[in-house]
Parts: sequence; structure tokens; C-alpha cells
Amino acid sequence: MKISVHGAAGEVTGSAYLVETEQARVMVDFGMFQGGARQEAKNALPAGLRPRRLDAVLLTHAHLDHVGRLPLLVKAGFSGPIHATDATRDLAGLILRDSAKVQAYEIERHNRKRRRAGKPLLEPLYHAGEVEQTLERFRLVEFDQAFAAAEGVTARYRIAGHMLGSASIQLQVQEDGRTMTVVFSGDVGPPGLAIVRDAEPFHTADLVFLESTYGDRDNKPVAETLAEFRTIIEQAVARKARILVPAFAVGRTQQILYHMDELFCAGTLKPFPVYLDSPMAIEATEIYRRHPDLFDQDAQALRRACDIARGQPHVVPTPTAQDSMQLNDAPGPCLIMAGSGMCTAGRILHHLKHGLWQPDTAVMIVGYQGEGTLGRRLVDGHKTVKIFGETVAVKARIHTLNGFSAHAGQSGLIEWFSHLAPGKPRVVLTHGEARGREPLADLIRQRYGLDPVLPAQGDQLTL
Repeated sequence: MKISVHGAAGEVTGSAYLVETEQARVMVDFGMFQGGARQEAKNALPAGLRPRRLDAVLLTHAHLDHVGRLPLLVKAGFSGPIHATDATRDLAGLILRDSAKVQAYEIERHNRKRRRAGKPLLEPLYHAGEVEQTLERFRLVEFDQAFAAAEGVTARYRIAGHMLGSASIQLQVQEDGRTMTVVFSGDVGPPGLAIVRDAEPFHTADLVFLESTYGDRDNKPVAETLAEFRTIIEQAVARKARILVPAFAVGRTQQILYHMDELFCAGTLKPFPVYLDSPMAIEATEIYRRHPDLFDQDAQALRRACDIARGQPHVVPTPTAQDSMQLNDAPGPCLIMAGSGMCTAGRILHHLKHGLWQPDTAVMIVGYQGEGTLGRRLVDGHKTVKIFGETVAVKARIHTLNGFSAHAGQSGLIEWFSHLAPGKPRVVLTHGEARGREPLADLIRQRYGLDPVLPAQGDQLTL
């Protein structure tokens, strides 16, 4: 058996693993590289992949860095099944359609300049029609039910606690009279993440692919973050302020909605309007509502006990651009969630342009802000910022909450792995930059006497 690493090797995007035996060829994830032109240049079919000869694809979850290159396989002739949970199928459809839409817009923008310059025109990675062809290949799987993924390959999914429908995958691979067990962690969520159930580890493996996004540290405890969250909201309500939240459409938006439900249901605050100002977030929230069976016990109990949480009458979708513009006149207290999460594009820019210069406005940063983004400049305390070419004074109250991450920190990763460690498996650390996976590798060496492999892009492991 050979396993090739075609992404997320020393980085956190592009997850893709090819498992090959004499009888079968199976992909685990096939995600998009993100993070600038240098990274995005990697978004192609790896040399020698031969999609027509793939038997199946297995998906851990629906984030773009795990599903974003799937249409490339179908374009190149892949005709097998794509196995995923029900929620992953729904969310992957939303994310892939949005990806095709964004690509079409960006390519047309570049091609307008190229036409004027007489240069050859560019093509997107894939079109909307190829996304639909890809979605037709999806086949649903249930958690904790083994199924035949290919000849000699049996797969089992287990809850990963990272987002709705996310999974870790165990493969039992039979070859030459032997059975080898390989586990792919996927992205492991922290304990206590809102809505989704906590990760459920596997207990046996000969080889483990373990993510290492935060392998160097633990995030702030959720309880501390929620206490900060409550204080910010209460103070904003007291001054009848508008709260602006740059939020990622899938996952983080639904977390914030849930925590607002908690405050309203507890009677801590009288309900006030929460505007969902993102078509993608509106659709993602509806997908979450369709899968209450995947909610954790706390979320299910809140829905049963509280009409506010069950119906969310305070949540006001604003799907059109006209709806969004009307929010400029919406009185406080109110909360406006809009994309993008790092304030690099989207409707949040318009709200920040109208609100940053007003001292009563609260801006709540609830996700990671990359270097060079407007969100990072706000976090770093810049007194003025440029939005649509205009200088805007930053007089609003900027709050940064670091405890809403959907990735387990170092302690959570070690806890997840501790259930597999007694069997002394070979360990491969992926989905982490050097600052994350090297400290995690050191800790695994010290605690378990194992020497993790830190592969580079394109490396192949032979068992």
C-alpha cells in the first residue's frame, strides 16, 4: 500500500491523500489551496493522478480546503462515487457553487484587462455545470457504519466535532493476506464547540494522519470567550449601539447565532434584531436547521426548551443588495453579520465604511485575520483604514475574541490521539505549518516514544 500526500503538507490548505493498493485507488479529500497567488497556482491535478482510474473519493468535511478541487477530478474523467455524510453533501454543494461563482467573476475581471492588452484569455478551474456534475457523484454515508469503499478497502466514519457533518475516517485495507488500518483525523474540533457534537476518536490504527493546525498551543477556553462575548453585547445594548461582526458564512455564523439564542433564552437580554447579511450564510444556516439530528445535547435541549431558539424570530435575513443597504438606517441595538470573515471583500466593507468612524459602533472580530487584511489592521489598532479608496477613521470599539476556533488546540489533538497511541501507530502530521506540527511532533516523541513523519508536498509513504 502506498499513500501520496497531495496537499496540506507543511500548510493548512489543499488537503488530499491518494491511497493505492494492487486492487484499489482511493482519494481522501481533494481540497483547494488558498492564501494568495503562489498557493493558488497549486490548484491543478497532481501529475500522474489518473482520475479515470480512481475507484472512489472519501470526504472528511465540506470546507473549501478539503473539497475545492473535486470538480477537477470530474472534468478529467472521474466517474466513481464521492462518499460523504448528508450534511457534508449539502454544505459542499453550497461551497462549491460559491467557488465557481467567485472564479467566474474574478476570471472575467482579469480577462477584461487581457482583452485590452491582446493577451490570451484565462479559464477558471471549473464552471458551474461541472460543479453540478460533481454533486451528482455524491453518495451518503452514516456515522459508525462500515461500508466497502473499493475492492479490499472498508471505510468507517466517526464524528470529528469540527463542523456540521465533519468526520474522521478509518480505512481497513486488505492486501496480500494482511489487513492494515489507516486513520485520517480530518480537522478535529475542540470540546464544547457550539451546536456540533464533540469528536469521537478511533482506538486502533497502524498509520495515523493527524492534523496539526494548532499543534503548538491551546486556544482560549470557550467559557472565557463567552463571558467576553456577553459583556460586549450587554454594553452595546446599554448604549443602543450597532454591532458589526465579520463572520465566515459556514460554521462561525451559526455559532454566533446559537450564542445569541443562549443569551435571549436565558432572559439575560431582551431579543433585538440580528441581521444575517450574506446570501451564503443564509443558505448555510438553513442547511444547519435541516440537520438537528447532528446537534449536540445542549443545542437540542435549547431548541426543545425555548421558542426563541426554535424559531429564531429575531434573525432577519437580508439576501439582496437593497436589503443590505437599508441596514444603514437600522437603529440600535442590533447585530449585523456579514462576509467576508477577514474583511477583504463583501458586504461587511460597506458596514465598516458607515460605522467605523462612529464611537458607539462595536466591531466584534470572531475569526482569524490574515496578514495584510483589513481585519488584521483593525485588530492591530490602526487609527485609520482605507475602504474603497477612502480613508476612514477608526473610532469604533474593536473587540477581538480568540476562543471561537473550530480546531482543537494542542491538548485536544493529544487527547484525540491518546486513544490510538497505545497501539504504537506510525504517525504522519499534516494540515499544519511548521510552527504547528513541529511542536506537536516533539510532544508526541516525548510522551509516546513515536517519531512522527512530517511530509512535504508530493511525498509518498509505503507500508
